[in-house]
Amino acid sequence: MNVREYGIQCIRDEAQALLDMIPQMDENFDRAVETIYRCHGKVIVTGVGKSGHVGAKIAATLSSTGTPSFFINPLDVFHGDLGVITRDDVVLAISNSGQTDELLRFIPILLHQHIPIIAMSGNPCSLLAKYSECHINVAVSKEACPLNLAPTSSTTAALAMGDALAVALMEKRNFRPQDFAQFHPGGELGKRLLTTAQDVMITTDLPIVPPEMHLGEAIILVSKGKLGLGVAISEGVIVGLITDGDIRRAMERWQAEFFDHTVSDIMTRKPKTVSCDTKITEIQKIMNKYKVHSVLVVSPDDKLLGVVDHYSCMI
Repeated sequence: MNVREYGIQCIRDEAQALLDMIPQMDENFDRAVETIYRCHGKVIVTGVGKSGHVGAKIAATLSSTGTPSFFINPLDVFHGDLGVITRDDVVLAISNSGQTDELLRFIPILLHQHIPIIAMSGNPCSLLAKYSECHINVAVSKEACPLNLAPTSSTTAALAMGDALAVALMEKRNFRPQDFAQFHPGGELGKRLLTTAQDVMITTDLPIVPPEMHLGEAIILVSKGKLGLGVAISEGVIVGLITDGDIRRAMERWQAEFFDHTVSDIMTRKPKTVSCDTKITEIQKIMNKYKVHSVLVVSPDDKLLGVVDHYSCMI
């Protein structure tokens, strides 16, 4: 095999290891999810070596999806870090063999404090499994490593099982995109989910047209506004909306008589409106549902505050 084929085989082996793990999921997984869900404190994830690296990622995923968690190295427990663990916490201990000495020395301390232990290992008969409240089996038949030595399939299995726990907890907590954004305010998704109409609306040089204005004059104002629309306002109240499309269809329909008609003859009398605090994601749903390119931002008393168009939502 060439080097690419070795890489492909590795991916195949690890993918198969994940599929083979599905029949191993039993009531222990259910109990683990329920234990974490009912936890009033934190989830303390721990592990040594490669399991520790996997544990750190699992802790980060749990924390970002609504389950307060952090990783602790069991070696640090004996040098002062034990103080961060309380009786309200749950410990998720990861070890492929389930016999890791540094981890097992940590177990009696947890048992003495009556702290629930969830074990994740590839050995249901291990000491770690024996002294845990529930054991999640992540055993693999072989490593993807050609020597069957380097943790490859086993670490992938543990990582995937951690994701499975996080996803199950998200569903149980009814965790939604808005919640995710609260934990990811700096990312693109967070920005989109937290941005409101007030943050992006256009407020200057709005194309205001009286409903009695003749369409020949209205075309000029709509063109100057560069938004492809004109907002019909009478005595400070929004009474309608005209768009480039409305004007074009009116010209096709009336032709030479077009200039005899007024804004009120073609305007949409109930344009789509939103409040200042409407999220951009919700505005996009409105645009997609009603096939419109802009919405009007209005005050509680229906006064025009601004316009949000399709391009304003592209953040």
